[in-house]
Amino acid sequence: MRIAVVGGTGDFGLALARRLVEAGDDVVIGSRDIARANAAATDTGATGATNEDAVRGADLVVLAVKADAALPTAASLADAIGATPVLSVASELRFTKHGVYPTEDSDSIAERTQARLHAPVTAGLHSLAAASLAEGKADGDALVCGDDAAAKELALALAAKVVAGRALDAGPLASARALEGMTAVIVNLNRRYKGHAGIRIVGL
Repeated sequence: MRIAVVGGTGDFGLALARRLVEAGDDVVIGSRDIARANAAATDTGATGATNEDAVRGADLVVLAVKADAALPTAASLADAIGATPVLSVASELRFTKHGVYPTEDSDSIAERTQARLHAPVTAGLHSLAAASLAEGKADGDALVCGDDAAAKELALALAAKVVAGRALDAGPLASARALEGMTAVIVNLNRRYKGHAGIRIVGL
């Protein structure tokens, strides 16, 4: 599978790209800065490209930019992405002295991304820490949600390659509100207990 990782020069994108290359995928790291993309590609065994070139010809686009850049990046790449399925991994969080909170927006970043693209959007990997992925497959399960069955199947196949546990279908794209909110819980746990928490679903 040819996978474009937009924002692949960040910690999460780099770790994800490395795991996917190890799994045998054809990975293209996208960045606004081609020099940074090429440097990241050399480090991971992927190919470097501008964001626009990375998404063209991909089977799946992973939008791995930071939350504040997710929507403008999606909008700027809408034509280049076309109908190619997109996996959104960002979570919009509010950092306060009392702890980390989920966004106050009623819609998830994934839902707002869907409104800006012609392509089907899925959401997932929110329980995976960049530090955990950097060391190998992340412990625990990965949850993916979306409304398009084919796009969700691609996202689940990707997720299964980067976790030691299972890739699980968590329902419609509206469930991204819960998945993104769960990131705030995990960040609070990591801060309190100085770890890299993950999620494992039992009883299935």
